[in-house]
Amino acid sequence: KAEKPDYSNVKIVLALVGLPARGKSSLAKKLLRYLTWLEYKVKIFNVGELRRKKTLEEKESQGIHGTTRPGSFDHTHVETLQSAEKIAEESLENLISWMKSGGNIGIHDARNTNRARRARITARVSRESDFKLVFLETICEDPAIIEANITLKTSEDDPDYSGLSHEEAVEDYTQGIKQCEAVYETIEPFDYMKINDIGKQLEMFRMEGDLLCRIAYFLMNLHLEPRSIFLSRHGECVYNVENRIGGDVGLSQVGEAYARALPSVIYDAAGNQPMTVWTSALRRTIHTARHLPYPKMAWKALDEIDAGVCDGMTYKEIEEAFPGDFAQRDRDKFNYRYSGGESYRDVVARLEPVILQLEREKNILVIGHQAILRCLYAYFHGNFSQDDLPYINIPLHTVIKLTPTAYGCDEELYTAPIEASSTHRPKPTFEADSS
Repeated sequence: KAEKPDYSNVKIVLALVGLPARGKSSLAKKLLRYLTWLEYKVKIFNVGELRRKKTLEEKESQGIHGTTRPGSFDHTHVETLQSAEKIAEESLENLISWMKSGGNIGIHDARNTNRARRARITARVSRESDFKLVFLETICEDPAIIEANITLKTSEDDPDYSGLSHEEAVEDYTQGIKQCEAVYETIEPFDYMKINDIGKQLEMFRMEGDLLCRIAYFLMNLHLEPRSIFLSRHGECVYNVENRIGGDVGLSQVGEAYARALPSVIYDAAGNQPMTVWTSALRRTIHTARHLPYPKMAWKALDEIDAGVCDGMTYKEIEEAFPGDFAQRDRDKFNYRYSGGESYRDVVARLEPVILQLEREKNILVIGHQAILRCLYAYFHGNFSQDDLPYINIPLHTVIKLTPTAYGCDEELYTAPIEASSTHRPKPTFEADSS
C-alpha cells in the first residue's frame, strides 16, 4: 500500500498582492489545483467574497436587497477603509485558524496593495512560530488581458453589480481600478514572488525550500493563451477484448478502425489548429496515433499503471490467484500498489513533469491509457477525491476536449461511431461493518 506523505509541518501563508483585474483569483485557483494534486491541504480565503457575504447578511437582516458594491474601492472614505481592514483581518484570522487545525497552505486572496496592509499581515503571521509568509504579486501591463479580466468580472453573477447594466458595471469597475492605481505600492523586500504578465517573467526574493521552488516552477510554466487539451485512450487493443490488464500489445481490428477514424474526430474537435500529439511508449498508443498529421512525442511517463505480477491477467484470474489483494484494491484503489508494480498514488507522482509541461504548452492531444487519463482528467477538473479518481469513466474511442478557463475547465466529448469493449469497473459498494 502506498503511504500518503506527511506534510503536517508545512505551514505556508501565501498572500496575494495586485490591482483588480490582474488575475489574482484565477492564479489562486490554479495554485489550489496544483498543490492539492501534490496532496497538500490548501484553501483559498478570498477577502472580496467575505465582504460580499457579510454585506448581504447585514442588508438582508435590515430587509434591504441590492448591490454589495458601495464604497469598496473608496480609499478616501475613513469608514470604508476601516471596514475593509476589519474584513481583511478577519479573513486572515480565519486562514490562520484553519492552518492551526491541520491546513498546510492558506492563500490570502486580496488586493493587499499598500505597505501598511502588508506590514500588518507580516506582524500577525510572525506571531505563529512555525508559519512561513510569502507574498505573491501579480502585475499585468497587457491592456487586452486587463480588458478580458474586467469583462469576466462584470459578466459574472456578482452581487456587487446587481441592478447595473453590463456597460455601467464595466465603467464602475474601471473607475474603481483607477482609484486603486492611485494608492498602489509595489511589493517591498519581503519574501516574495512577483509574476509579470503571467507567463512572461517571474521574479523571486528569498525563496527557500523544495515546496516554494516547486511553486515558483509551476508559476513559470503558466500562460494565458487560449488552448485545449485533448484526451483519448488508445484504440481497442487485444487485451481489452480479452479483459486483460497491462501488457504491450497491438490494436484489435476495431482499434485499428478507430486509429483510421481519429484524424476526422480530431478535425471535428479542433479544426485546423496546430497541435502536438503525446503518446506513451507502448505500442497501442503509438499505433493509434500513426495516421495523425501532427508532430508526435512518446513519453515513458505516460505508460499505463504498472500491474506488477498481475500484468497480463484478467480480473477473474487476479481474484482467484490473489483474493486478499483483489479485495484490498477494491477497498482502497487509489493507494493499493500491485506487487512489483504501482498504485494510483505512484502514477500521480510520476505525472507531475507531464502536468507542468501541459501547463506551458498550447494544444496537446494525449493518446494514453485508462489510469493515466483518469489522473490527467482529474487534475484539470480539480474536483475529484482520491476515492473517486480511480473510477472516472474514460471510454474507448472517445476524444475528451478540455479547455481551461479563468476559474475552471470546460469539457466537450467527441465519440467515433466505432463500438468497443467496455473496460470500466464501477466503484464497489460495501456494507457497513456491524461491529
